[in-house]
Amino acid sequence: MGAQPTRSQIVWFDIPCINLDRAIRFYSAVLACEIQKHEGPGFALGVLPHEGQAIGGCLVTGTGEKPSDHGLLVYLNCDGRLDEAITAVIPQGGRVINPAHAIAPHGRRAIILDSEGNRVALHST
Repeated sequence: MGAQPTRSQIVWFDIPCINLDRAIRFYSAVLACEIQKHEGPGFALGVLPHEGQAIGGCLVTGTGEKPSDHGLLVYLNCDGRLDEAITAVIPQGGRVINPAHAIAPHGRRAIILDSEGNRVALHST
């Protein structure tokens, strides 16, 4: 029997926000990407870039969820530009909790609070 393709256990994530426009500015600057804002009756969200079957996620507001600095820790890809990403955190209203450090053999990470108060990790191989 042939090997089954590896499937990720994570398929999507939501990052709760108080102010969606502020969160979009924060993540656009930190991740150096364009966050696509979508609005409809009773909802607004900002979709982080992803392609095809790649794991994706979004910034959400109005769902009753609240930002948190406890609980799950999502790692966001800042491959090859971790230092630049960290530099963008404070000017965009975030805070660096743990500066860049090795997580050998898996690269480096920094743990930050985003502009909304969520704890997230920025990662580079």
